[in-house]
Amino acid sequence: MFDFLYNSFLALTWQQVVMWVIGGVLIYLAIKKEMEPTLLLPLGFGTILVNIPFADAVTETGPLATLFNAGIANELFPLILFIGIGAMIDFGPVLSNPKLMLFGAAAQFGIFFTMCLASMFFPINDAAAIGIIGAADGPTAIAVAIKLGSKYLGAIMVAAYSYMALVPIIQPPVIKLLTTKKERLIRMPYRPGNVSKATRILFPIVITLVTGLFAPSAVSLVGFLMFGNLIRECGVLNSLSETAQKVLANLVTIFLGLTIAFQMEATKFLVPETLLILGLGLFAFVFDTAGGVLFAKLLNLFLKEKINPMIGAAGISAFPMSGRVVHKIGLEEDPQNFLLMQSIGVNVSGQIASVIAGGLILTFFM
Repeated sequence: MFDFLYNSFLALTWQQVVMWVIGGVLIYLAIKKEMEPTLLLPLGFGTILVNIPFADAVTETGPLATLFNAGIANELFPLILFIGIGAMIDFGPVLSNPKLMLFGAAAQFGIFFTMCLASMFFPINDAAAIGIIGAADGPTAIAVAIKLGSKYLGAIMVAAYSYMALVPIIQPPVIKLLTTKKERLIRMPYRPGNVSKATRILFPIVITLVTGLFAPSAVSLVGFLMFGNLIRECGVLNSLSETAQKVLANLVTIFLGLTIAFQMEATKFLVPETLLILGLGLFAFVFDTAGGVLFAKLLNLFLKEKINPMIGAAGISAFPMSGRVVHKIGLEEDPQNFLLMQSIGVNVSGQIASVIAGGLILTFFM
């Protein structure tokens, strides 16, 4: 027994100790800063777990390997999580003002721009998987990376979820750099439309059908998201909708964090490519934000009733954080400028657009 303990200490490498520190930082951010705690805490603890020499959790028959094969290798966990996310989303603001969908599409610019930049350093499939970090949608990033067979899954996931949590820090400087004081003061009165129950029910079905016809590789991503929304809107499955939003989403997220940590072994993670992926992920978030803002400024050249260009930044899929960030900046500039409903509407459209963008990448590169 003592010989085995001695061997464990001898087998410990400085890289594994560094990964313990990284795991500790993730746990700190989850607890102290409350940054995506449901995911970052199990991810941080799992990172420590998989970097213990001779740990039984990471053997071929260990629990993490079993969970990885059962829920990540076949994309099951991310897709189940989409059901919970879909049940959380109210598409009412988008349905009452469909033009908000345009901003969601424009804010995906960073995905494709980053993919092109990443292709200078990585094989095209890995570059496409890295670009999807800009979707600001963890489950989409995971699903795309798995389907494309990227060997950088751990780094991609850490970048995607870390930057999602850092949206309140990343977005404001970009928004203020690209807008003037006058533009940030533009008021947008909210005019809620009357969205019928039939429209709310038909919307997820129609979106799934249209996406399936034009991008079959996106059917799983969009379909599970829209199924979750259908559970919410049908009106006869309220208890199931609440379960999907809370119990299901939280449970799967915990398993997701622990299981993705299986890819966080020191030999896989502590490589120069990881730092490059983190940098490219930040680049993608910045250019997604810029794409949405600049598109709104472009529309203002032709519109009589001007749009506050800040709402374009909410087109990334970090729901609802990005919408709240835009609303907060609006209130800082003018305490009577309420942009919450418009920005949340754009934010919701970004959720759909990011999933479709992930499906398009799969269609092109699978």
